[in-house]
Amino acid sequence: MNQRLQGIGMTSQRTRERLVMRLRESGIKSELVLNAIKSTPRHIFVDEALATRAYEDTALPIGHGQTISQPHTVARMTEALLAANIPPKKVLEVGTGSGYQTAILSQLVEQVFSVERIQALQLRARARLREMRVSNVKFKHDNGSMGWLENAPYDCIIVTAAPVQVPDELLMQLAIGGRMVIPAGDTGQQVLRVFDRDIDCFHESQLDDVQFVPLLDGVSQ
Repeated sequence: MNQRLQGIGMTSQRTRERLVMRLRESGIKSELVLNAIKSTPRHIFVDEALATRAYEDTALPIGHGQTISQPHTVARMTEALLAANIPPKKVLEVGTGSGYQTAILSQLVEQVFSVERIQALQLRARARLREMRVSNVKFKHDNGSMGWLENAPYDCIIVTAAPVQVPDELLMQLAIGGRMVIPAGDTGQQVLRVFDRDIDCFHESQLDDVQFVPLLDGVSQ
């Protein structure tokens, strides 16, 4: 691993391991998820000025009005995906953002299809995952609320921004037996929701109160 990925001081492997310990203490049980977080250099997914805060359990700004999610939230959502009725081999990620959640998923599933509406963020995420030698992620610059129909159905869908109402277009791209994890609701009243698709219906459960940036329509450079 090159020096930038390995980190030093507040971005070192030891600091990463302390984050994993805090996540385990806060209720994250999946060793697969915890190991993926331990091996992922979160500091390369934030601006250099914020690198020393990369392993705090907090969301951080990444520009364009977007954030890199709190590590606990990333772990919680990923753990919920892995508990789907079918093993999640093919996953749709709506909202590439910094690429951190994408990097975590890439270690746990066979293929990730990631859609981002802000091209500048997507290009930076591509470069970071290339630096990590990740090769099982496909990217698309598009309106994420419409999903990525050409590659549907997906075993799992994870959404990293919050619509007020859950888009039907995303639900319909879920495979039978698949699961979608999505924050939804008005700002200040968002809930992390889980949808499991049966042959003839969807079963919904709720996890936690959360705070995400809104899921917006359209695309941006």
